[in-house]
Amino acid sequence: MAFNEAVARRVRKMLDKHPQVVEKRMFGGLAFIVCGNMCCGVVGDKLMIRVGPRAYEEALARPHAREMDFTGKPLKGFVYVEPAGFTSAAGLKAWITRATEFTLSLPVR
Repeated sequence: MAFNEAVARRVRKMLDKHPQVVEKRMFGGLAFIVCGNMCCGVVGDKLMIRVGPRAYEEALARPHAREMDFTGKPLKGFVYVEPAGFTSAAGLKAWITRATEFTLSLPVR
């Protein structure tokens, strides 16, 4: 599955203030690694957001979010966000902030 390059550009712009961002093709899309840990990504036209296990249920309750079920089973701590959930810059920023705050709480790899 290809990823939406326009969405990837928007995510890149949000992450440009972080010094250690690496892009890697995975999950059939594009993942963004921050300080050695997977943070977020773009799969098709959806966002893949890492929120961690504690914030997982809260993230799922947000509009346009659903389980990340890439392998057929939910991957706890990660959610997909449909495009309607990040059409605005504020919507995208909110999701990317959730992902980076969790990722930056992890040990640097």
